Amino acid sequence: MTTFFGFAMSDTMFAGDCEISRRQITADEARELIAEGITSCCNPSHAATIATLGPRFGITVPIPETPPRVVLAPGDRIIVMSVRGLPRMTDRHEYTAEEVASATFVFSIYTVR
Repeated sequence: MTTFFGFAMSDTMFAGDCEISRRQITADEARELIAEGITSCCNPSHAATIATLGPRFGITVPIPETPPRVVLAPGDRIIVMSVRGLPRMTDRHEYTAEEVASATFVFSIYTVR
């Protein structure tokens, strides 16, 4: 069983027909699961968003140079973090404390049965 972490789901992550369960989890649950070990699907363009996790939730997620191709097999799961309220990074490389404080973070876990 592999646990992945990313910001989005794609149909290409699933090999053939499968059943998927989804449930929303707390930041504490996400932190515990991430601490057990994950494969990060994030890419360097996500650095500013990933940087918000430490101060806000005590979560550290690595950013691989090249994100892996994700194929979820039965028993695999992916933690997806959705963020609302952070502006797009166009002319800077980090968010202000005020921007992070006003954003909404939601964690969900998808498991392939």
